[in-house]
Amino acid sequence: MSDQTARPAGRAERRGTTAAGFRVLGVGIRREPVIFTLSTLGSVLFAVLTVADAWVLGWSTDNVVIPAFRDGEIGAGMLWAVVGLFLGVALLRAVGIVARRLGAGIMQYRMQAHTRRAVTRQYLSLPMEWHQRHPTGQLLSNAYSDVEAAWGPIAPLPMALGTVVMMVIAVLQMLVADVVMAVVGLLVFPAVVVANLAYQRLASPLMTRAQALRAEVSEIAHESFDGAMVVKTLGRETEETDRFSAKARELRDVTVRAGRIRAAFDPTLASLPNLGVLVVLAVGVHRVTTGATDAGDVVTVAYLLTIVSFPIRAIGWLLGEFPRSVVGWRRAKAVIDATGSMEYGRATIPALERGARLEVDDLAYSYDQDAPLLQDVSFSVEPGRTVAVVGATASGKSTLTNLMTRLVDPDAGSITVDGVDLRDLRPGALAEAVASVPQSAFLFDDTVRGNVTLGADIPDADVWAALRDAQADGFVAALEHGLDTMLGERGTSLSGGQRQRISLARALARRPRLLILDDATSAVDPEVEARILASLRNGGGDTSLVVVAYRKATIALADEVVHLEDGRIRDRGTHAELLRRSPSYATLVNAYEHVPAEES
Repeated sequence: MSDQTARPAGRAERRGTTAAGFRVLGVGIRREPVIFTLSTLGSVLFAVLTVADAWVLGWSTDNVVIPAFRDGEIGAGMLWAVVGLFLGVALLRAVGIVARRLGAGIMQYRMQAHTRRAVTRQYLSLPMEWHQRHPTGQLLSNAYSDVEAAWGPIAPLPMALGTVVMMVIAVLQMLVADVVMAVVGLLVFPAVVVANLAYQRLASPLMTRAQALRAEVSEIAHESFDGAMVVKTLGRETEETDRFSAKARELRDVTVRAGRIRAAFDPTLASLPNLGVLVVLAVGVHRVTTGATDAGDVVTVAYLLTIVSFPIRAIGWLLGEFPRSVVGWRRAKAVIDATGSMEYGRATIPALERGARLEVDDLAYSYDQDAPLLQDVSFSVEPGRTVAVVGATASGKSTLTNLMTRLVDPDAGSITVDGVDLRDLRPGALAEAVASVPQSAFLFDDTVRGNVTLGADIPDADVWAALRDAQADGFVAALEHGLDTMLGERGTSLSGGQRQRISLARALARRPRLLILDDATSAVDPEVEARILASLRNGGGDTSLVVVAYRKATIALADEVVHLEDGRIRDRGTHAELLRRSPSYATLVNAYEHVPAEES
């Protein structure tokens, strides 16, 4: 997603940050119009009642405070009137605050949840080719920090809109009270505009870079966690720490620079209205002494100008979040708008009480159009039969398994199960009949039962049966809590062979009619592997098998062998036939004969 990490192209983009920020907010308003309206009405109520405070203060000055100094006494009725006015205004203003904050918070969290769901749904719909082009750390950042940044300004938006109303009413009241003092006080607005333009120009590129760096830091951390075993066994802790530290320091420096700009921007906005108040007081004192205005008008205008400072700060908070918001939204939106989704039909695979028939017809696939990985691949697997796929490294075996499980679609040709093209199936239909076990077994931080069932309603008797077929029932029964034993993150409490057998049991528990094993027993010793495959053939005779294998003992159990070479089928037949007539096949399978087995 190169557009996500690109820096702003120039001055025009920086000038468009404010407009882009308002467009992002428009998305949220259209999504949650009712909550936005209620929150804004609460903010407007707060704004009107805040300005009403100025009127109460001015009225009290002219009708209670000054007469009290002049006459030496305050009437009880007037005193209670002032107290009642202030209390009434305060209570109504509190109602407005609650409505504003509650609505703004709900709106922000709903938009974050909605956008995160949209991003993650898109992750599920996009094909594997798209995921292979985007680092995991970046995808995590898109779904979390970018979404959070995108909707940062939505919470202060109702407050900012309400304070605009407050500012309009306050300005009108200032003009009614005294035009000269109002004009003097309002000179702060051009200064605020200049300050905001300067802030946007300086902060926008830094915010863009900071969001990109957050994804890079997340990516490095994810790689280090995933490769913890490699890092520790090769003594690369220092290098990995240095790599992470360098990127984290870069993120820190960029964020600090942006923070310094924000630290100068916020107090500048806060100080400009205060300077205006001082000027208004100076002008007001002169006008009172010359009889041009009343003291109450000076108090009213000065207080209204302090009120105006709050809307300025509120708008500043909103505008200050725009650079990060725009960057976060663009990064999240790039995922939502990504193309290449996998299309589905409405067909299903017939529910038959026998193994499925798989047919691969004239298949072709390439990661790079100039270098096809698979070409003219055709073979079939009859119900209940076992076919072994054998080939050297990079011959296309794993890609073929990805195509047979429709993780990717072929460039040409077709794959059918019981006569139904995989591209015509409805979502989820393939998993009802076909299961795949990859070489790299992934286990969750859950119990043995949870890792086998993955939340499906599978009785314990069926779980144990699947474990027996996978030759895993013995070591599972020996665990302290049996099926309830927690396996730890990625199954770290088990050996590689044990993890593979749990992964195999997970597939078998669903009783697939076609089982595809992509070197799924590579970490198991040959004797155990032979028992597993014999169990699958004898105990599950109604299941068709496709086995990517390299061991002679495994290949010999297959009814037919498909020999892949440079992405094409070099030969097909039984293991014995290929050994007799294909020197390249014999050389390949004999090369593994004396390779020591991995830990079981």
